[in-house]
Amino acid sequence: MRPAQRRAAVRVEDEQRHLDGLLAERTSLITVLDRVATLRESARVIRDSTGASAGFVADLDRPDRAVIRWLSGNRTESLAGLEVPVRQGLGGRVLAFGQPVQVADYLTAPSITHHFDRPVREEGLSAMLAAPVVDPVTGATVALAYLAERTPGEFGAVTMDTLCRLTGDIAVALRAAEQAACQSMTAVAAERRRLQVSLHDSVGAMLFSIGAQVRDLHDTAADNPTLASRLRRLQSEVAAAAGALRESLLALSESVPDRALPVTIAEHCRSFQARTGVQARFVQLGALPTLDQPRADVLVAAVREGLLNVEKHANAASVVVSLGPADGGVQVAVADDATGAAAPAQQAMGTGLGLASLAERVSYVAGRMSFVRDEEDGCTLRAWVPAVPHPTRG
Repeated sequence: MRPAQRRAAVRVEDEQRHLDGLLAERTSLITVLDRVATLRESARVIRDSTGASAGFVADLDRPDRAVIRWLSGNRTESLAGLEVPVRQGLGGRVLAFGQPVQVADYLTAPSITHHFDRPVREEGLSAMLAAPVVDPVTGATVALAYLAERTPGEFGAVTMDTLCRLTGDIAVALRAAEQAACQSMTAVAAERRRLQVSLHDSVGAMLFSIGAQVRDLHDTAADNPTLASRLRRLQSEVAAAAGALRESLLALSESVPDRALPVTIAEHCRSFQARTGVQARFVQLGALPTLDQPRADVLVAAVREGLLNVEKHANAASVVVSLGPADGGVQVAVADDATGAAAPAQQAMGTGLGLASLAERVSYVAGRMSFVRDEEDGCTLRAWVPAVPHPTRG
């Protein structure tokens, strides 16, 4: 092989390795951003990282009950789909106290109830350790992580620390998966709205024009029965097509109410970027609790005011608008990276009429607002509103 050919072959091989690495990284990222894949993989990682006989993960289908769904190292399916209410068994005790719990021998342990002895016996498990997976933002338990041995014994501090570290990693991955799902749902809702507008403006206008022309022709064809009959049929078909279009537009407009707020805010960001040339990124930080229209309108007004403030007073290169659950409500933040002389000028804007008016609106819905200069220049406007309380049951 000639030197040039060898160099080319080496280059191709290097590029192939680089491509393989990128593909592996992509696969890993997709796994992290999918909740089910994350929890399924977590069961295997728990087992492999601790060297335990089995690892399994339970997801919460409601705050007081977990369901074991993903297992690694199991010999039977006796634990798959097992519902674990709070205070029952090992997992129920973890749910109740929010702390890791272990037993040297599940079937004889006096510290737990024995509602699930049969499936544990069928699987042949003895020593068992479980820990909560705690959401890093809300502090709520969102899953349970288990590891188990088939012989009795105590788990040492190293194993305990390893499992607690893994639950932290799982919690971060689940939070990322939730954010990715919310972003995806928002993108779908935005596309539905775009299609709705596009269909209304194009197909709707075209059908209206055709209908008008058919009516005009029908008026001039009174002395031609055959043509008049064909025009009536065409008129009927146009009316049917218009009705189908209205149904399609209605279907496109029907979406989950809490999707409307992120879609609206995302559209404001796109409009701001197109108008100013300043990069504006929208990030949704999780699923939103229910808001009534006045509270949602206040958050939209906060975004508009924050972006207007950046446009008028900040020499910013980028803006990040975040929306997510916080303290039993919803918070929106508009943060820019203005530097130098522009930042103090923007900070002075914090006493302006626009923000004062916004503060009144926020206060009216029992919310709170802040406008502060960040440590590394730039300013952040935050507005928080409480969620709609659930009606009490009589």
